[in-house]
Formats: sequence, structure tokens, C-alpha cells
Amino acid sequence: MTSLSRGLAFGALAAALTATLLAAPPAGASGPDLPRTGFETSNGARWTSRPEERDFLAAVDRASDRVRTDRIGTTAQGRPLQLVRIGAPAPKSAAEVRRGNAVLLICSQHGDEPSGREACLSTVRDLAFAGDRATRRFLERTSVLVVPTANPDGRAAGTRGNSDGVDINRDHLALKTAEARALAAVQRDYRPDIVYDLHEYGPTVPYYMKDLLSLWPRNLNTARAVHRESTALSEKYVRPAAADAGFSTGIYGIWTDPVTGDPVKQVAGDGQERILRNTAGVKNSVGLLVETRVDALTDAEKADPALNNRRRVTSQHAALNGLFDFVGERRARIEAATARARLAGYADLGPVYLGGADNEPPAAGRVLADPPCAYRLDAWQYAQVKDELALHGVSSHRAGKGGAVVPLRQSMRALVPLLLDGRADYHLTAATPLKGC
Repeated sequence: MTSLSRGLAFGALAAALTATLLAAPPAGASGPDLPRTGFETSNGARWTSRPEERDFLAAVDRASDRVRTDRIGTTAQGRPLQLVRIGAPAPKSAAEVRRGNAVLLICSQHGDEPSGREACLSTVRDLAFAGDRATRRFLERTSVLVVPTANPDGRAAGTRGNSDGVDINRDHLALKTAEARALAAVQRDYRPDIVYDLHEYGPTVPYYMKDLLSLWPRNLNTARAVHRESTALSEKYVRPAAADAGFSTGIYGIWTDPVTGDPVKQVAGDGQERILRNTAGVKNSVGLLVETRVDALTDAEKADPALNNRRRVTSQHAALNGLFDFVGERRARIEAATARARLAGYADLGPVYLGGADNEPPAAGRVLADPPCAYRLDAWQYAQVKDELALHGVSSHRAGKGGAVVPLRQSMRALVPLLLDGRADYHLTAATPLKGC
């Protein structure tokens, strides 16, 4: 484990914060008085409630100049969607974040998968008060953005979907939900280099039962260098960090033979562009999905649900160690990859893929080998999708009687056909392709 990982000490979730972490806390804060989550005070017997989360974040915000908490949206049931900005000191604006390296943690999009949320909340506190030099240096060069509860209504109800029953993680193109719209605006405004999405999954014994699984963007429109960094994050950092902490790991969506470890079949984890890890890649960010095992498999965990809960959250923390080590060690490569990907769209060159994945060639007719140079929207179409285009950060210009033209020559080049081409699986509208622009 690197010095940064040792300084952050994320693995000590169920115990008191280490002496290293508590060294030289900010004025007005002392070790015993540092905010704790409901999960921590109960030693994992229950999950942090919404009022406890509110009070916890407010207390951290008040006590540390490294943290700023903002409301970025409101759910259908009136609960706030919040973004925590962390730095040394906390960044004052999106423009300030964009000038450096930024990591975005999206926690518990599915309301019945709480371990990621708990790991995110305690990570906010740990970063806010860590007194070691390595953490301060890290935060001077990296903005950490955290959406602690991406689905507050689902978390309150204990449901996968939001209060309308919508799976937010299938809404990152259409943006019909308040939750997905808020996340899209964060990605547009802050342009994070990394989008890290924390989930949980139900095991299938004996083929699919690792403590922690991860998966990068499989969508073929992910720039090559971004794809390379995403796979490195998974295979060279997150999974090894979890393994070093004593957790079994694997690739999300792949059943494996319990004896040989060979793949048996793929049951999830495709390249569909509406899923956040894939949307992140298409939008030129390094992306990673992390899933921890929900069900207790040992007799001890079956006898003590709190023990199972602590294992789930601690495995999330171990994976976060890998994420932060990745940022610290590969900062220049990450920034080069995302910057090149954003600029490449302005060249307007190369195919756009309407299907397939990095482990599955696209079917016949699913590749735009010579994409149109733009798409024309009539007045009705533009009225229907203009807000979504703006949230995605897609540029357009008005043309005709209330219509618009959306060029491909822009940073979000690969995203445009996925939104506007009638042949795309999840298009918002079937706009008219234009040639010879």
C-alpha cells in the first residue's frame, strides 16, 4: 500500500480513526468530536438515515475549509440532491475544478445498495480532516467531487429505482429523472477526469460470488486512451487494492468457473450507452463501476448482519484506496487521455458505433463508418430535446423556423449520433442526418 493509502486509512471504517488520520486536525475540530455517520455509531448495525446524513455533512462543512456542500437538484419527493466539493482548500467554482484533475464519486444510484453511500460519507470526513502531508498534497492537486446519495427517494424506500420506479442507471441519455439530470449537469460543468460509480450486487453461487467486482466502459465510442486508463484503474489498482485487503475480486457481469477461474458466460456489463460507466466513457471521462457483494456467505455473517454490512462497506473503502492511488500515480497520463479525447471530436474523424462492445464486435449495420457532419432538428424536435442537449453539453445552433442544427465537430462528437440518429438504440429523436456541411 502506498503512503497516500496509509495516510487516508480508509480500511479502518468500523474502528476509530487512526492517529495518522487525526494528526493536526483543523482548528475547532478534535478527534473525539469529529462527525460520525449513523452506520459508524451503530458499528454497522444500521445504515445512516437521511437526517443523520444531513447533519453529518453540515458538521463536516462547518469544521473544514476543505469541504463545500451544494444542493444540485431536488427529487420528485422533495429530497435534496447534494454535491460535496473537496480540495485543499475546497474549490470555489466549477471553473476552478476544471483547471486541475477531478474525480467524481457517484454513490448509491440504486437505493437498495447502501454500502457505497456509507463509504462515500466517511470518505468525505476522512479527506476533510486527515492531517498527513500526503493527503493535503493530493487534495492540492485533485478535486474530489462526491454525490453521497444519488437516489435519495430510493434510499428512503429501500428500492432500486427512484420514487417513480425508474432505474437511474438506465437514464443517463434520456435524462427523464431529476436525479440523472443533476448528475449530467455535474459532468457537464465540472468535466471530471474520472467518474467512479459505487454499487452492490446479489451473488449467484458458485459462479458469481466475489466480494468486489469492477468494470470499465465497454462502449466502443470511448476514446482508446480513456479506455486504456479505465481498464488500468480496474485491473491494476482497484482490484489489486481490494485483494491486498483480503477481498476476492472479479470482473462485473462475468460468471466464472469456481475451479479454473475461466469465464462461463456474460450475464451483465455490456456496452449500452445509457449506463453511467459507458456514458462517462463516451463523454471522455475515465469510468469505472464497482460492485460489492450484498449477501452473507459465511456462517459468521449470516449470524451477524452487522458483520456482513461492515464487510460490504470496508470492501468499498479498499477499492477507493486503489482509486486514489491510481490518481496519484498516473495523474499526467489520466489528464492527457481525457484532454486528447475532448479535443479529438473537433477533428470530426472516424466511425461512430451504434452497437457492440470492447468484447463484442458490432453487428452488421451498427457502425456509422462515414457519419453525417451534422443533424437537423425541426422546431418540434428541437423543443422536445433542447434541454437534454444542453444538460449533456452538446452544442447546437438555431436554424430554420425554430429548428436547430447539431454539428458533430465538437467535444461530444460520439454522443451526438447516439442521441439523434434514429438507428441508435436509445435515441431521443430521429433527426435528419446532413452531409457536406
